[in-house]
Amino acid sequence: MSMWLQLILVLPVMALSAAVLLRFAGRRAFPQNAYWRDMPLGVAFGHVLAAGMLGLAVKLYFIDRIVFFRWAVHGFGICAVAGYLFRAAGRHIGPAPLRKLFRQMPLTAAFGILTVLVYAFIAVFAGWLAPYGQAQIFEAVNVLPGTDPAHPLGTDQIGRDIFTRLIYGAQNTVGIAFVTTLIAFFLGGTLGFLAATIGGRFDQFLSRSVDVLMAIPALIFALLLMTIASAWAGSERWLLTVYMVLIIALIDSTRVFRLARAVGSNIVVMDYIEAARLRGEGLAYLVFREILPNATAPLLAEFGLRFCFVFLTIAALSFLGIGIQPPLADWGTMVKDLSQFINFAAFSPLTAALPLMAAGAIALLTVAVNFIVDWMLQRSSGLKE
Repeated sequence: MSMWLQLILVLPVMALSAAVLLRFAGRRAFPQNAYWRDMPLGVAFGHVLAAGMLGLAVKLYFIDRIVFFRWAVHGFGICAVAGYLFRAAGRHIGPAPLRKLFRQMPLTAAFGILTVLVYAFIAVFAGWLAPYGQAQIFEAVNVLPGTDPAHPLGTDQIGRDIFTRLIYGAQNTVGIAFVTTLIAFFLGGTLGFLAATIGGRFDQFLSRSVDVLMAIPALIFALLLMTIASAWAGSERWLLTVYMVLIIALIDSTRVFRLARAVGSNIVVMDYIEAARLRGEGLAYLVFREILPNATAPLLAEFGLRFCFVFLTIAALSFLGIGIQPPLADWGTMVKDLSQFINFAAFSPLTAALPLMAAGAIALLTVAVNFIVDWMLQRSSGLKE
């Protein structure tokens, strides 16, 4: 019986049990309790589904003892404790404004900030943290994790230390994504504010040009341009990385342009903008001294989201072989190169987890940045009130 057929058969049974066992029994047992008396079927179904998922998790952890699931549970627990300790330390250490900020900070945002700080530390000090060079090749090839103290995570197919390349992957993947996002925001934000301030034909020309670029799917457009750039780069493989940064920055700047133009259009009609124009202030003053400070909150939130998309795009292009080029270490390339080790899951779970380490590093940073962005949006929109 297929999985989908099982779901089709099981879900109605769960819905029936939710209606009969939970709603009916709860109403009979607690007739005066408004929670049970007014409980809709969807809420009852949610309770049963949550109980079923909890039971499945207990079975996978304690009975089936699935290694990867146990690692995921342990990792979740470690991340939760680390975020809690970091937030608790921030509430008692540092200047008063920072302590106040940590007191208002949810646990998810604290974990996100801690994760970003750890990634930034590894990226900046990768040369000191890594035991070897990222392009250094050893005679030992395909060394399994835990079998050689000199290579705690083993070596890949050509003899490069995997632990070293994971560390340098933070420097290359995260660093290049950060630079790419900065370029995209400088280009898109500047043009968006100029279009909102100048208006007229200049605004129409830029807006229609951006519409044409956004009509093409971003990843397909990037693949097309990277294919052309590969022919231009020739044997200079480092040029392909430069082209990739410029191409992704151009593509992502279109999204930034739309946001900057929308925010700027709401600001340029304010009275203080008219007062600045009457004073004879120039275009640069209006954009960078009047509009930009009042558009910081949505732009910072968008910066976090754009960074995630750029980060994932670079990893996807590297996975396809046209992103960050060797000998630079990159997590997307490592996922592709180490994917064959998943076949060893039966007798060496740590070996099979090697490609998951690079993929997990990508996913963890993406989730952390989104936690921070959600918190920033909550603060700027006043939703907490």
